[in-house]
Amino acid sequence: MAGYKPVAIQIYPILGEKITQDTLYWNNYKTPVQIKEFGAVSKVDFSPQPPYNYAVTASSRIHIYGRYSQEPIKTFSRFKDTAYCATFRQDGRLLIAGSEDGGVQLFDISGRAPLRQFEGHTKAVHTVDFTADKYHVVSGADDYTVKLWDIPNSKEILTFKEHSDYVRCGCASKLNPDLFVTGSYDHTVKMFDARTNQSVISVEHGQPVESVLLFPSGGLLVSAVIKWGSVLSILQGKKKSVELKNHHSNITNYCFSSLWHKFLYSFLSRKVKVYSTTSYKVVHSFDYAASILSLALAHEDETIVVGMTNGILSVKHRKSEAKKESVSRRRRPAYRTFIKGKNYMKQQDDILINRPSKKHLELYDRDLKNFRISKALDRVLEPSCTIKTPEITVSIIKELNRRGVLANALAGRDEKEISRVLNFLIRNLSQPRFAPVLINAAEIVIDIYLPVIGQSPVVDKKFLLLQGLVEKEIDYQRELLETLGMMDMLFATMTRKESTSVLQQTPDGFLENKRIES
Repeated sequence: MAGYKPVAIQIYPILGEKITQDTLYWNNYKTPVQIKEFGAVSKVDFSPQPPYNYAVTASSRIHIYGRYSQEPIKTFSRFKDTAYCATFRQDGRLLIAGSEDGGVQLFDISGRAPLRQFEGHTKAVHTVDFTADKYHVVSGADDYTVKLWDIPNSKEILTFKEHSDYVRCGCASKLNPDLFVTGSYDHTVKMFDARTNQSVISVEHGQPVESVLLFPSGGLLVSAVIKWGSVLSILQGKKKSVELKNHHSNITNYCFSSLWHKFLYSFLSRKVKVYSTTSYKVVHSFDYAASILSLALAHEDETIVVGMTNGILSVKHRKSEAKKESVSRRRRPAYRTFIKGKNYMKQQDDILINRPSKKHLELYDRDLKNFRISKALDRVLEPSCTIKTPEITVSIIKELNRRGVLANALAGRDEKEISRVLNFLIRNLSQPRFAPVLINAAEIVIDIYLPVIGQSPVVDKKFLLLQGLVEKEIDYQRELLETLGMMDMLFATMTRKESTSVLQQTPDGFLENKRIES
């Protein structure tokens, strides 16, 4: 009698997904940790120095979190009104913050009360940053002004009034302490030079500017308006190098990766997209549960922090890449060593007989081998299997259908068991890779349990949902087949060449059939 052949688990690739090095790199994060804040998270900023704590600005408070802590290690709440932004200094010791009342406050990380208070803005301050020399602060506010402050003297040095609308974003150069860039709702991005007391570059964008960011070299500038971004070449005279327009909602923030070869955009459409700085194309994207307002990336891309409009802070940590040290185990001598001795050498006439290795069957294969079809289906409907490896569940359903016993395996189930079946079908029926197998299984479930509908409210609700999904999926497939047929007809008419046959007489006196193509 022939041995049992295990079920071949078919591979169902996800259509359209390409596995690249960038995909593997940015997918290598743990399940996010969610922290509830007091209000919408308007700003997140990481300290440039170890231990790489990060500041979260939400409502009228600024919380300092450790990279792996879920509770704030320090809180700054000395604000008269809502705080909008907070940025670490290059050494990580000082923190500058701007608030709705127009105040700019400087904090020491080791204390709680503000070290300095800068008063001069009359409306909300939305952007603050330290200059490259660490002793000056740039701020932009809704009073259309940009101010440069001196930290030691707590005095205003310069005021720029070239913007004609709210100044909502800005950043300082990391190389030159006299250069800084601002973006405004007057549709312009301006680069100011403290030595000339005026802007040296002004670029018109045609829409309100939401965010700006300078490359570390200072030669390129990334700016974002409502639904598209652009890369400006400062060295080539404010020339737009690249325009990034494949967005469907407002851009809210962005930041660079640790090696500066990627930059990340956040959107109100609950997405974060990763762009390459060489090709300026999307290499990866993240999905979140709510609209995103702020985004920050830790040193060496170890942590991604995203702040959302619902006050949730999502923190993702990179998975550890520590390799397990293999423990060397001493192998026992083989059986032939005891028979022939340790120093025995194989002779020319000796025949070596290898014992075939024993194949161990999976639990569902053992059930199928013993014709326990319902038991086999129950095993692959466990949550550990349906969530992590739905391919196995689909392969077993396909095998039962091939044997003609799928209806028997699905029949006679109680409320809990049929709920598992319905949950799996509802979750995976709309996936194109599983649809051919699961539509047939769903129709069998509907035929078996339709007469007993009305005995359980939970099952009834899922049953009606499944029935609607099946009808919708069948309609989609019918429309796709009709579209495919029309396209085939169009392609056939475009590529087909009409041909006619003509009888012509050869020089030898014979008639030859020649085809003339038109």
